Amino acid sequence: MAQTDFDAIVIGSGISGGYAAMELCKKGYKTLVLERGRDVRHGDYPTAHDDVWDLPYRDKVPQEEIKEHYSKQNRLAWWVTQANKHWINKDDEYPYQEEERFDWIRGHHVGGRSIMWGRHCYRWSDIDFEANQKEGVAIDWPIRYKDIEPWYDYVEPFVGIAGQAEGLKQVPDGNFLKPFPLNCAEQHLRESVGAEYPDRVVTPGRVANLSEYKPDLHKGSRGQCMARDRCWRGCPFGAYFSSQSATLPVAESTGNLTIRPHSIVKEIVYDPESGRASGVRLIDAQSKEALEISARLIFCNASTVGTTAILLNSRSETFPNGLGNRSGELGHNIMDHHYGMGAAGILPGLKNEYYSGRKPGGFYIPRFTNIDENSQREDYTRGFSYQGSAQRIDNVPVGMVGASLKQAVMEPGAWSVRMTCFGEMLPYHDNRMFLDFNKTDQWGMPLITFDAKLRDNEHKLREDGVRSAVQMLEAAGCTDITWYNSATAPGACIHEMGTARMGHDPETSVLNRWNQMHDVPNVFVTDGACMTSSGTQNPSITYMALTARAVDYAHRQIEAGEL
Repeated sequence: MAQTDFDAIVIGSGISGGYAAMELCKKGYKTLVLERGRDVRHGDYPTAHDDVWDLPYRDKVPQEEIKEHYSKQNRLAWWVTQANKHWINKDDEYPYQEEERFDWIRGHHVGGRSIMWGRHCYRWSDIDFEANQKEGVAIDWPIRYKDIEPWYDYVEPFVGIAGQAEGLKQVPDGNFLKPFPLNCAEQHLRESVGAEYPDRVVTPGRVANLSEYKPDLHKGSRGQCMARDRCWRGCPFGAYFSSQSATLPVAESTGNLTIRPHSIVKEIVYDPESGRASGVRLIDAQSKEALEISARLIFCNASTVGTTAILLNSRSETFPNGLGNRSGELGHNIMDHHYGMGAAGILPGLKNEYYSGRKPGGFYIPRFTNIDENSQREDYTRGFSYQGSAQRIDNVPVGMVGASLKQAVMEPGAWSVRMTCFGEMLPYHDNRMFLDFNKTDQWGMPLITFDAKLRDNEHKLREDGVRSAVQMLEAAGCTDITWYNSATAPGACIHEMGTARMGHDPETSVLNRWNQMHDVPNVFVTDGACMTSSGTQNPSITYMALTARAVDYAHRQIEAGEL
């Protein structure tokens, strides 16, 4: 790459990085996207059309391979498969350290985790944005729902979110495509739970899959969802939102985008005379050549952990503890949703009912505790939500052989209903990530080290989450109900947040209300690192709204001569 000077640099090409690149390019900025992994273009999805019998070992990865390459990535035992392992980092190639267990699951390639994300999209509300202030937890968010609501309105039509309006204050309605409807068992659950617990709403999952394709809105390489349920492999139809199918094609169409894969950003260069960043220093992952590139604007979108690692490694006389780290909060307050809890049961009846296709989302039950004076708990603060589904299970008769067995296994079994609980994690200063400058990886980068864990509030919340799940299955008339509560380590939910939080005061936060560094005004952080609390909602749509908002603000500042 001959050019070494750009209007803007975006570090990272995932959900928020792709959106930042698109918005910057649309506004006319010559934009360089730096991705530390390999290039992946839309359609480069090697297992997208494979059936389980096409894959080695029927999609299972041998234990020897797991132990050698994926011992941390596969701690949940089901995550790494033959169908998706090419999207997942090998632990022996990308090591990290733990003082407390942290399941850091990630992949280095253009598009990042936008290829294999869960696609659930739920707006935050003032219940979330005001919670810290009301409870005296950590610091106050510098924004409220009214500040981000127009930007949800802006990004949702482009993303394409299938969902159903419910009029709930804890998860405000958005601009939805038609929902993937509840099947008959899920509808029965909705009606039964609603009758017994009116504050608990079972609604179709709000997912970024195109239930209907609208070419005037869905730019890029998009198409209608085929209900194959192979989303985490990459979708050749572009039916779900990803950087490959949506934002990067639009950015490229402007003629303003340059993507440089295999580019490991070592640090952001700070110029003490201007009080701004002048560019970045990077290492070519293949040649290990060092390179410096300059830009007027820098957007950090390398993921919660990746962004903060770069900022912590960007040390100077002005910022000896990391770029913009006057507050000392950089790396602290790391959060994730926690799961490994829920319940399942068998729903009698409905044996003459079935469903068509494998829809990309089941049901969602929004948070219902600690949202108003009628739902307050004394044993814990904040709350939890659920994601689940109902489906016909395999029919496995006992004592049959021969032709009768063959006939029986072709008949669907009973209806099974499952729900997984997702709990909020509070922002604790002592939950942190930091760099070990005495140990480095193969590119000479200091090793990231984690020291974070669930605490008393999270464990009490989990108990109620499991208890409430059982109550709802009982209300639906389920039998053979089982429940589980095996606390996952932070990171396992892949919703890492915090580490470079937004706030009002530069003495207690890293970013201002525009996702702009308090002390380095041409550097913006709009990935999960910016979050001041974690909510219970999947966070990606909020990252996209914050990103579009921040790019708009930076553009207006440049036009006003302030940047």
